[in-house]
Amino acid sequence: MMLDYSRRFVAANSMFAQNALQSSNRLLRILQGQALASVITWTIGLAKAVELVALKRKLRRALTTLDAARSSAEAEKALDTGGPAAELVRAAVAEAGLSANGSADGMKERVASRLERIEAAAGRTMARGTGILATIGATAPFIGLFGTVWGIMDSFVGISKAQTTNLAVVAPGIAEALLATAIGLIAAIPAVVIYNMFARTTGGCRAMVGDAAAAVLRLVSRDIDRGTTLPELRAAE
Repeated sequence: MMLDYSRRFVAANSMFAQNALQSSNRLLRILQGQALASVITWTIGLAKAVELVALKRKLRRALTTLDAARSSAEAEKALDTGGPAAELVRAAVAEAGLSANGSADGMKERVASRLERIEAAAGRTMARGTGILATIGATAPFIGLFGTVWGIMDSFVGISKAQTTNLAVVAPGIAEALLATAIGLIAAIPAVVIYNMFARTTGGCRAMVGDAAAAVLRLVSRDIDRGTTLPELRAAE
């Protein structure tokens, strides 16, 4: 009798192991996908962090330069060639030069329109890549849960085929299935945290770009109030 029980136990183990192997292959693909999502999250996080820190420093220096400048032409010469602030000044100078023979109100309106579009473009550039983080943070737990449900279903199918509920036979498959949920959370939690951090940082950078646009508009207004056009300012300098 003991021999028969041992044979049935070995047969059950063999059948369950075969079923668990098929489940493991499917779970492995899910885990590989989650691992790839985690690598993408940290790659985007590190690259974006470096980008935003450098941008914030550049904007701080640009705001100091714009506040100290007395004219648009002076600000254009003082600013670095790269960055949103330099682009704002160049756009204002170009539009003011094109509108030199027009009315002051029309010039201000056209300059403000250009600055507004540059602000919007800078905001889109800052947010680039963060959508992937949001997608990973929203979907990774559900993908992991899907893997868990799939694995547990396969475990129960294996139990029914093996006709045994021995814990030593059942536990490995269920534990492996639960691992998919854990890996999903490991991928999702950093993605959500990094996304929220970048949302705050991006909001601060957008506000600084808005301050730079307002400073450029003030410089253009000063040039108009002095009754000087940009070609005359450049000639004087």
